[in-house]
Amino acid sequence: MNRFILGTPAALLAAVLVSGLAGCGTAPPESAEKPAPLMFPSPPDEPRFVYERTLRSSIDVDPLNKESELRLMLTGEATTAEGLVKPYAVAAHQGKVYVSDTVDRFVKVFDFPNKKYYKIGDDDREPLAKPLGIDVDSAGNVYVADGTRKYVMVYDTNGKFQRKIGGPNSFERLSSVTVDPEGNRVYVVDIGGVTSDQHQVQVFDAKTGNHLFNIGKRGGDLGEFNLPRDLAVGKDGRLYVVDGGNFRVQIFDRDGKPIKAFGKVGKQPGQFSRPKEIATDPQGNVYVADAAFGNFQIFSPDGELLMYIGERSEREAPARYMLPAGIAVDEDGRVYFVDQWFRRVDVFRPVVIKENEGALGRAIFPPAPPETKAEKK
Repeated sequence: MNRFILGTPAALLAAVLVSGLAGCGTAPPESAEKPAPLMFPSPPDEPRFVYERTLRSSIDVDPLNKESELRLMLTGEATTAEGLVKPYAVAAHQGKVYVSDTVDRFVKVFDFPNKKYYKIGDDDREPLAKPLGIDVDSAGNVYVADGTRKYVMVYDTNGKFQRKIGGPNSFERLSSVTVDPEGNRVYVVDIGGVTSDQHQVQVFDAKTGNHLFNIGKRGGDLGEFNLPRDLAVGKDGRLYVVDGGNFRVQIFDRDGKPIKAFGKVGKQPGQFSRPKEIATDPQGNVYVADAAFGNFQIFSPDGELLMYIGERSEREAPARYMLPAGIAVDEDGRVYFVDQWFRRVDVFRPVVIKENEGALGRAIFPPAPPETKAEKK
């Protein structure tokens, strides 16, 4: 478990002394101007996204309140925050952000509407062993692919365990899980392996857990996979599958019939080097994370490259990544992007919405209370 110490008695004493001395002197100089927002694409192109914030630990959703600050000041008691250790996948729904952590073996939940942080998967009866892919349906139910136990674990909107799907006899090498928005079908990606022909997507009834059918087999033709990684459901029920070993994304209809593929191996925009997770936005556009490029590329529903965000870097900064993995887009179009190496989740907001709009924005920036008649006067 990764914890950050946010205060110590020595640091506190120094802060109090500095504060007291500052009160006896001249007023501090005005702070520097707020840096310009980081926009994508950069000028002179018309911006479509803006970097909004980074999530690293529980303090990002549950900051020190006044009571904690007072206790720290009076007693010197240290306060800790739980951070991400090795985040893998991310999902977002109605202001809640879910991050699977393969080392801590939990799903860590940043619940912004309720201003709290909690974990999923620490139930002794059905603990998570290696949470990988994660998704949420429109009702807020959470689906987690456990790579070690080889089950899809299902939790309600409060993180309470409900049921599990599949098992060791169903999957060779469980990689990710996706549920359709209605919560009817669950799509589970089995990545297979060098000695396995089980490179496929298995489809289950989300309510009963019954197996419905499989999509694909090992190979390189349309409709076949080589090390598939992840799946996203787009508009009209289209299925987008990251076919990692074939360096492409394949498109299927709702019933698993192949439609087309886009992408190929290469170093140019629109090509892939190490594609990992995939997501779609409310308009049906497709977002593909590439661990080698250190970015995510955005495509139209038919696979036309629109833009990309990020670059590979050993220096940590917004939109600079060393080992990106998971990606998600919420119902308002905000993009959540995981970097395993720097242990963080970056959030990008479409420029068409303001920072206080959308589920996450309203939770972080609640509307001001209505003015009373006295205040209006």
